[in-house]
Amino acid sequence: MENTQLQKNHTPVTYLKPSKGWLSIDLKELWRYRELVYFLTWRDIKVRYKQAVLGIAWAVLQPVLTVLIFTVVFGILLKTPSQDLPYPLFTISALLPWQLFANALQRSSISLVGNANLLTKIYFPRLAIPLSAVMAALVDFGVSFFVLIGMMAYYRYMPGWNMLWLPVIILFALLTALAVGLWLSAINVQYRDVQHMVPFIVQVWMYASPIVYPIDIIPEGIWRVLYGLNPMVGVIQSYRWALLGGDQPDATMWISVLVVIILLVSGLFYFRRMEKTFADIV
Repeated sequence: MENTQLQKNHTPVTYLKPSKGWLSIDLKELWRYRELVYFLTWRDIKVRYKQAVLGIAWAVLQPVLTVLIFTVVFGILLKTPSQDLPYPLFTISALLPWQLFANALQRSSISLVGNANLLTKIYFPRLAIPLSAVMAALVDFGVSFFVLIGMMAYYRYMPGWNMLWLPVIILFALLTALAVGLWLSAINVQYRDVQHMVPFIVQVWMYASPIVYPIDIIPEGIWRVLYGLNPMVGVIQSYRWALLGGDQPDATMWISVLVVIILLVSGLFYFRRMEKTFADIV
């Protein structure tokens, strides 16, 4: 918590005081450090592609190769239904928001430990670190989005007015990653084995989301409600609808939205509560 005062010689002096209690989220302070968020995001992007052989081309190869494997295994061999869509298009329309979420989550979960030198030397809102890690994932998503556009042109699928919802849906995916990342990044400061668990969690989470199979195969009723507790169900379901049309997202999307709100608000409070201990433990 900052408190800036003027001395007799009009020199500004900033006093740093630890926050008290749980209700101490200061988003105005984060806004004052918005340039820091920008520079941390840009730094993460440059570090990711520095001395990389494939560079940004990996953002294209990864979804293309994944869709190829999924198409052969699930589309051709297992004959998985795809809501009357070409299976490659059906898959990549869900894979892109998933990869945005997965990349943002993995980066944010280790962001505090990876920036230990900053945490122990200078003051700034610690929330800027996981937030910048989430924002950096947008670069890969933006590049791979052209692959989806190319496949839609190949299969002659033209988006309708639903596409206007894409910015909201992308923000929904980022908030989902940030909500979970706040919890994992704060816990990872105390228990470093969390960073080893995240790749496994992401892998299991992917198959628990409607990427290689449609949500229609989940029985309606209590099972569909429980399935909606996975926040990525709402993200993927709405993303497909925005680009490829079809049935509008059902009630499971609103369940996912509610889950994300709960995770985000509770994650902000928990992160802020543990923030005062980061520099001592990391």
